[in-house]
Amino acid sequence: MRITVLTSLFPSVPRPREGIFAERRWALMRSRGHEVRVVQPLPWTPITLGRAAWRELAEMAPVETRRGLDVMRPRYLHLPRFPRFNARSFARAGLRVILRGQRPDVVVLDYAWPASQAAGGLVAAGVPCVVNGRGSDVLAVAGEAGLGDDLARNLRTAGYWCAVSEDLVRRMDELGGAQRGVLVANGVDGELFQPRERLQCRRDLALAPQGELVLVVGHLIERKDPMLALHAFAAATRALPSARIAFVGRGPLHDALLARSKDLGLEQRMLLVGEVPPETLALWYGAADVLLLTSRREGRPNVVLEAQSSGLPVLATDAGGTRELLRGIKGTLLESRDPELLGTRLRETLHAPADRELLRAHARSFGWEVGLDALEALLTKAMGVAR
Repeated sequence: MRITVLTSLFPSVPRPREGIFAERRWALMRSRGHEVRVVQPLPWTPITLGRAAWRELAEMAPVETRRGLDVMRPRYLHLPRFPRFNARSFARAGLRVILRGQRPDVVVLDYAWPASQAAGGLVAAGVPCVVNGRGSDVLAVAGEAGLGDDLARNLRTAGYWCAVSEDLVRRMDELGGAQRGVLVANGVDGELFQPRERLQCRRDLALAPQGELVLVVGHLIERKDPMLALHAFAAATRALPSARIAFVGRGPLHDALLARSKDLGLEQRMLLVGEVPPETLALWYGAADVLLLTSRREGRPNVVLEAQSSGLPVLATDAGGTRELLRGIKGTLLESRDPELLGTRLRETLHAPADRELLRAHARSFGWEVGLDALEALLTKAMGVAR
C-alpha cells in the first residue's frame, strides 16, 4: 500500500534523536514492501528566529531521504500562544503536499496533535486516515492544553485511531466516544541493546570502574521529573559515597539540575551527558547498575525495553504505559512519588542481583512484528471502508 505519514516529529540532521521510534517503525513498514513517505511541516515565525531551537528548525533540509524514506518539510506560519491557529496552519501545509500528484492509499496522522487537524481535509478529499497517539500528543493536549474537544472531533472525523500503549488507547477511545482504538506498540532493537561487560563499557565511556551507577534517560523536562530522580538518588546513596547518577538527555531543566546538585553536595557525583546516539546509549545501559524513570506522565517509554533488553534492572514511577512494560517483573514499579521511599527502593535495587537473561527475555516479548501486524491490519481496514 502507499502510505503517507503526516507528523510533527521526525529525525533530522540537527535533531537526530527526535522521533527516532517513528523512523524505525516506518522503515520497517517499508521493508515489508509498502511505499512510505513522510511529510513533516516545519513552523516558521518572525518573532523568535534568534533562538537556538528555531535555528535548528531552519537547518532542517526541505527534502531528505532517511533509511530509504523520503521526507518532505514544507513551512507554515507559527504564532506563539495560538495553538489552534498553528494546528490548522500545520494541517494546511501538510495537505498541500499530500494531495499533490498521486494520492496515497492511506494517511497516518502520527503524533495526534497537531497532525489530526488534517483529518477533515483528507476525509473531504476521499483519502482514508488513521490517527496515531504516542503520549503527550494525547495526554497533554487533552489535559492542561485544553484542546480535548478539538482532538475528540478529529478522532471522530478520521474514524480510526491507534496508540503505542493500552493506556493511550483507552484515553483515545474516551475522547472519540467509541472503542475503536488499536494497540500498535513500538518494539526494541535486541541486536543493539543486549547485555555487555560492565567494566568494558565504563572504559569505553571513560568512567571510573568502581562505584554504583544510576542511569536516567530522557528529556530534561518537567513531565520526566529529573529533579525527583536526583532527590531519590541523594536519599538512596547517603552511605554510598562512590555512587554516581548520569542523566542522558537534554532540556530546559539542565541548569536547575546543576544548581540543585550543588545544593545537595552531589555536583561531583552527577553527570549531565546530553543527547547521545543509540550506539553510545547502549554503552550507558551496559555501564549502569539500574535505570531510574521518574516520569509524571508517559506514553509507553521505550527506554524501559532498551534497558531490559540490555539486562539492566528498571525502577520506575507508575505513569501511563510504564506499568504495561513492567508486568511480571517484581519490585520495579512504585506508585509513590516520595523521594525517600523511592530512594529506599533504589538502594534495594542497587544491592539486589539482576537476572539479566530474565530481563532480556521479558523485553524480547515486546517485538516490533506484533505492532507492525496490527498496524497493517488497521490501515487495510481503514482503506476498505473508505472505498
